[in-house]
Amino acid sequence: MTDLAKPPLTLLIAAPRGFCAGVDRAIQIVELAIEKYGAPVYVRHEIVHNKFVVDTLKAKGAVFVEELDEVPDGVPVIFSAHGVPKAVPVEAADRGLSYFDATCPLVSKVHRQAERLVADGRHILFIGHTGHPEVIGTFGQVPDGSMTLIETLEDVAKLTSADPGNLAFLTQTTLSVDDTADIVTALQRRFPSIQAPRGEDICYATSNRQAAVKAIASACDAMLVIGAPNSSNSLRLVEVAEREGTPARLIQRAGDLDMDFLDGVKTLGLTAGASAPELLVRELVTKLAERFTINEQEVEATRETVSFKLPRGLEAA
Repeated sequence: MTDLAKPPLTLLIAAPRGFCAGVDRAIQIVELAIEKYGAPVYVRHEIVHNKFVVDTLKAKGAVFVEELDEVPDGVPVIFSAHGVPKAVPVEAADRGLSYFDATCPLVSKVHRQAERLVADGRHILFIGHTGHPEVIGTFGQVPDGSMTLIETLEDVAKLTSADPGNLAFLTQTTLSVDDTADIVTALQRRFPSIQAPRGEDICYATSNRQAAVKAIASACDAMLVIGAPNSSNSLRLVEVAEREGTPARLIQRAGDLDMDFLDGVKTLGLTAGASAPELLVRELVTKLAERFTINEQEVEATRETVSFKLPRGLEAA
C-alpha cells in the first residue's frame, strides 16, 4: 500500500510509559548476576510480568522456577520484583544458596510498614488482588491472621472487627488509583480511627502511568496498552481508559493486534505497562505504519527521575 493510499492515523503516545525504576533494577540484577557468576542463574517466579523480558533473560542464561526446591545447590538465585514471603530467603540461607533480592524498594517499604503495624498490635486491612505475587509476599512478612485482604467495596461492607480501634490499612503498589481511593474512603467511614500508611502505597510509576492515560484518553477514539495479562498495572491502564469512555485493548506484542479494532479510528492512544520495554512500543508503531500514515505525538504528563540502588555484591559487577 502506498503512503497516498494509507488512511491517516494520529497516534498519541502517553508519557511516562513502560519500564519503571523497580523493573529496570530487577532486570539489571539478573543481567549482572549472569555476568558475574555465569549461566545459569536461577530466578524464583517471573522477574517481572512480561513474556518478552523473561524470554530475553532466558536466552542470556536465566532459568525461571516456581519454588526454591527447583534450584540446584551451589548456584545463585534471584527473587522477583514483586517480593517474597520471609520464609523464602530463610530457606535459601538454610540451603547455603547465594541470593539476590530484586524486590522493588517501594514494595519493600510496604513490607516494613506491615511489620511495624503488627508489632504495634494493629490488624492490617490490605487492599489488593487475590493471588498476586505482591500480595502473597506482603502477607508473608507477618504472622498468619495479622492481615485481611480487601478487594472491593463489598468486602468493606462485610467487614467485622473485634477491635475496630486497632486497625490499619496498606495497599498493593499497582492498583487503580481511583478504585483504591473509593475503598479507602469506605474504610475510613466505617472505621474512623483506622491508621493510614505513611505516604502513598500505590507507587509513583503506577500513578503516573494512569494519569498519563487520563491525559489523552478523552482525545482518542481507542487506546492500546502493551503489557502482560498477568500484569496488574497494565490491566489498570485499560480500565482507566475505559472509565474515560475510550475503548481499550491490552496486547503483549504488535503481532497480537486485531486490526479490526482500529476500524473507524482516527486518533489512537498508546501506552505500555511498567514491565513492558520501549522496544515493544516501537514494534507496534512500525506495524501500525504498514497500514496507516502515522502522525505520532508524545504527550508527557510528568517526567520521572527515580532510580534505585543495586544490591550489595552486584554494584561493581
